[in-house]
Amino acid sequence: MGDSYIILKTTALKNGSFRHDIHYWLGKDTSQDEAGTAAILTVELDAALGGRAVQYRESQGNETEKLLSYFRPCIMPQPGGVASGFNHVEVNEQEHVTRLYVCRGKHVVHVKEVPFARSSLNHDDIFILDTKSKIFQFNGSNSCIQERGKALEVVQYIKDTFHEGKCEVAAVEDGKLMADAEAGEFWALFGGFAPLPRKTASEETGEETEAAVKLLCFNQGQLEPIGFESLTHDLLETNKCYLLDCGAQMYVWMGRTTSLQQRKGASEAAEKLLTGDSRTKSHVMKMIEGYETVTFKSKFNEWPPTPDLKLSSEDGRGKVAALLKSQGLDVKGLMKSAPVTEEPESYIDCTGHLQVWRVNGNAKTLLASSEQSKFYTGDCYIFQYTYTGEDKEECLIGTWFGNKSVEEERVAAISLASKMVQAAKFQATMARLYEGKEPIQFFVIFQSLQVFKLWIQEIHC
Repeated sequence: MGDSYIILKTTALKNGSFRHDIHYWLGKDTSQDEAGTAAILTVELDAALGGRAVQYRESQGNETEKLLSYFRPCIMPQPGGVASGFNHVEVNEQEHVTRLYVCRGKHVVHVKEVPFARSSLNHDDIFILDTKSKIFQFNGSNSCIQERGKALEVVQYIKDTFHEGKCEVAAVEDGKLMADAEAGEFWALFGGFAPLPRKTASEETGEETEAAVKLLCFNQGQLEPIGFESLTHDLLETNKCYLLDCGAQMYVWMGRTTSLQQRKGASEAAEKLLTGDSRTKSHVMKMIEGYETVTFKSKFNEWPPTPDLKLSSEDGRGKVAALLKSQGLDVKGLMKSAPVTEEPESYIDCTGHLQVWRVNGNAKTLLASSEQSKFYTGDCYIFQYTYTGEDKEECLIGTWFGNKSVEEERVAAISLASKMVQAAKFQATMARLYEGKEPIQFFVIFQSLQVFKLWIQEIHC
C-alpha cells in the first residue's frame, strides 16, 4: 500500500506486431513524489515503445476493469512499502487480524477492505470475512450467481495465500436465521443477528452529479482553461498537450509533434490537479494524437474521420493505397475496387523492416540504419517498408521529395521506385510523399525523423 507500480501489458497481434497498454498503480499510502515519478516514467516507457500506448492512472480501490483482468483472481494490496518510511510486512509472518472485504463484479473482481462492522454489510454485495481459523463468504440476497462464483475464487486465494491452505471455508446466505450453525457463527462475530437495513432512496440511485466538462491546455508548465461553446476536434492543436476533465474521467491528449518534455509536464500537471482536488476516484487515460480511444472521441460533439492506422492482411495493399490516396497523395500500384469493412486487426508500426536510399542523379545510395531517419530538404529519398501481415508479407515503397529538391532527381526517384515495384512483381504499394504533407503513417514508420533545412548545392567547375 505504500508503493507505486508500473504495469506493462503487451498483446501480440496476428500480424506479428505488438500493442501496448501501460498502467501505473498508486497505493493509498504511496508518497506524492513516488506517484509523480511513476507518472513520468510511464511517459518515458511509452516513448521508448514508440509513443502509441494508452496510459492509465490506477489508484488503490478504484482500479479499471482492464487492469484487474490481468490479475487473477484479484488484487489485494498488503500493508507496508519497499524502501520507504513504511514497515514492510511479510504476508505469512504477520499476526492474523480479522478483516472484512467487499467483492463486486461479474467478470473481474473489485476487492476492497471495509470496516469490520455490521454497518458495512448490505443485501447487494458479497462479503468475505477472514478470521484466524475460518473464512466466511456472505452472499447478499440481491447478488447474482456470477458474482458469487468470482467471490469464491477470492476465498480460495485468501485460503492459499494467507492460511497456507489450512483453514475452513463457510458460505452464509443473506436472510438465514440463527438455526443455521455457520450463519450463527458468522453473526456471533458481529454481536448477534439483526436484519440489515435497506438502502435509502439516494443510496439506491448511486448517481453522482455530472461535472461540467472542462478543456485545459498545458502551456509553459501551467494548465490554462479553454472556453468553448461546442467541444470539437478543432480545439486540439498537434503541437500542444491538453487535459479534458470530465469529472470521474480525465483524459490527457498529447499532440503528435509535442516533445517528450511537454508530455512529461502535462502528466505531472494532471497528477497535481488530482492531488490538489483530492479526487482519488477519478480515472485518467493518456493518449497520443492518432491513437485516441472510442470513449475519448465520444466526448466531442464532432470528430472528423481520421486515417485508419490499422491494416488487416486481407486486401492489405489496397487499404494502404486507398488510405494514402484519400489524403491527396499520388499513389500507384495495385488497388482494390472497394475497401473492406471488416474491423482492422493490425497496426503499421516500427516492428517491420525499413530501408532508405538517397537519390544521387540517376542512381540511389543505400543509407546506414543510423542515417536513414535524417532527411535533407534539398534531396529526394526512396524508402521500402516491409512488415508481416496475417498470412503474408506486405510491402510499401515510397518516394519523399524535399521542398528544395530538383526536378531531375524527383523524376529519377519515381523511375527507380517503379523499378523496385516491378522487381517485387507488383506485390507492393507505391506512394509519393512531399515534405510537410506526410501522413501520420509516415511518422509511425520513421520514429525519429529529422529534416535538415540546410541545403548546399554542389557547383562543378
